[in-house]
Amino acid sequence: MDSTDRLIAIMARLRGEGGCPWDREQTPRTLRPYVLEEAHEVAEAIDGGDWDELRDELGDLLLQVAFLSRIAEEEGRFRFDDVAAAISDKLERRHPHVFGDAQAKRVEDVWRRWDEIKRAEKAGTAEDGGPDASRLAGIPRGLPALGRAAAVADKASRAGFDWPEPAGIVDKLAEETAELRAALAAGDRDHAEEELGDLLFAAASLARRLKIDPEGALARATAKFVARFRSVEEGAAADGVRLEDLGPAELDRRWNAAKRAE
Repeated sequence: MDSTDRLIAIMARLRGEGGCPWDREQTPRTLRPYVLEEAHEVAEAIDGGDWDELRDELGDLLLQVAFLSRIAEEEGRFRFDDVAAAISDKLERRHPHVFGDAQAKRVEDVWRRWDEIKRAEKAGTAEDGGPDASRLAGIPRGLPALGRAAAVADKASRAGFDWPEPAGIVDKLAEETAELRAALAAGDRDHAEEELGDLLFAAASLARRLKIDPEGALARATAKFVARFRSVEEGAAADGVRLEDLGPAELDRRWNAAKRAE
């Protein structure tokens, strides 16, 4: 018995008579949070560059695939093998330059052909009752907003909706910042929220153009802020003062000291 068959057998035992009470009562809906959690932990392992951790986290994510497949099999819908077969068929179908006679010498050619094949698979339109044929179809609404913005910008760029140079997006950031300033000056909170959204979308577009994962970039920026804040916090505590009792100038001085100490 190979490792995959062993996993499937274990899952069947856990869900079967005399198995684990917790596993037996799970449903796709109750497992949804675990799927998201495990996917994020895989991302963290990738960011950390720890291959051993990545192996373990991929295993935890694979468990969710096996778990959901087992529930589907019990309901007569599909099995784990069907999941593997479906993705294998899709990969071969969408890579005719590898598994067929098509030619694709550049990454751009691969993306263009991928989109063409995907649209052909989803032939029809939302208006006539068929699948959504938009180029933006298939981007999960449940993605983190920043990551979804980058995915939308990426798909739109393949249809020509893009700036010729990244500098154009930087100019757009400046434009959106000016519009946000104007909304704040006018005291219009709803307009400020709209302009802030435009600013964030432009930032996600720039990240996409620079081939930077915006979620990862923001995560690293947040981690950097946390480290500096903790340093300032600990320094203030060592001096017997609270951050709340320090003025802006002193807080700025301590912040810059924390940056220099990195």
